[in-house]
Amino acid sequence: MSGCFSAQAIEFLDYLGRIRFYSTHTTNAYRRDLTKLALSAEDRGLTDWQDVQTDTIRQALQDARLAGLGASSCQRLLSSWRSFFQHLQRQGQRKNNPVTGVQAPKAGKKLPKHLDTEQIHKLLDQAFDTSDPLQVRDQAMLELTYSSGLRLAELANLQITDLDLTEQILRVTGKGNKTRQLPMGGQACKALKTWLKQRHLLIKTPTQAVFLSQHGRPISPRSIQLRMDKVAQNLGLKLHPHMLRHSFASHMLQSSGDLRAVQEMLGHADISTTQVYTHLDYQHLAQVYDQAHPRARKKGNH
Repeated sequence: MSGCFSAQAIEFLDYLGRIRFYSTHTTNAYRRDLTKLALSAEDRGLTDWQDVQTDTIRQALQDARLAGLGASSCQRLLSSWRSFFQHLQRQGQRKNNPVTGVQAPKAGKKLPKHLDTEQIHKLLDQAFDTSDPLQVRDQAMLELTYSSGLRLAELANLQITDLDLTEQILRVTGKGNKTRQLPMGGQACKALKTWLKQRHLLIKTPTQAVFLSQHGRPISPRSIQLRMDKVAQNLGLKLHPHMLRHSFASHMLQSSGDLRAVQEMLGHADISTTQVYTHLDYQHLAQVYDQAHPRARKKGNH
């Protein structure tokens, strides 16, 4: 994008990173979204954000649709653009928000893929080689992801100081650097203790990261994804780490029916994000974690 568009966009992205503590991944997504709008505006002879009006937004949205963007991606574009112009308004650089009133095409509701409880037990009850530190680590990662509904990045970023194995609680840093405390099931805690006893076999340089790569460094999200996929493939299952998070949410809602509690555990800022799981038929069982969670019912050794 040209200089006139670039300056205010850079200031906004800096604000997101330094003040709102958004991750590099998120700020880069905002950058891409603003670039799409700036390029569309430049194609129509505009040279400044002040020139962008509601018709400009609609035209840019149409450009995105013609380029093959789906409904949900267009909704994200509008959200990014809306946030940017709200920022300009707060800074006194715009009197109005040109995105106001512009509607994105409606996306069909897509239910998240998840494993049923039988598949979960097949995955987690398989025979891991306890003499192989990598397999012990993989088992702990699988158990913990499902036990506490972790995002991939949250699992990768876990530190030793985040764990309280006595109380079976872990502290997680989620989106926007927001922290939350989560319970751990008995099986997850047992697998984690087994891994921590072998963790020193992989460690090469001092690190507080809970999970390490075969080279002794903090494991990357991509490596976790590949390892989980490999473990699942051996059983004929197709698995992405986020499927374990979806499975956690679905099974907890089935058992407890407590949408607000699941929202808190998932770290969703808006309960509407959690409501996608309410397509399930609730089994009215216990409402507390130890009774509701399929893996927590099988008590581990403490």
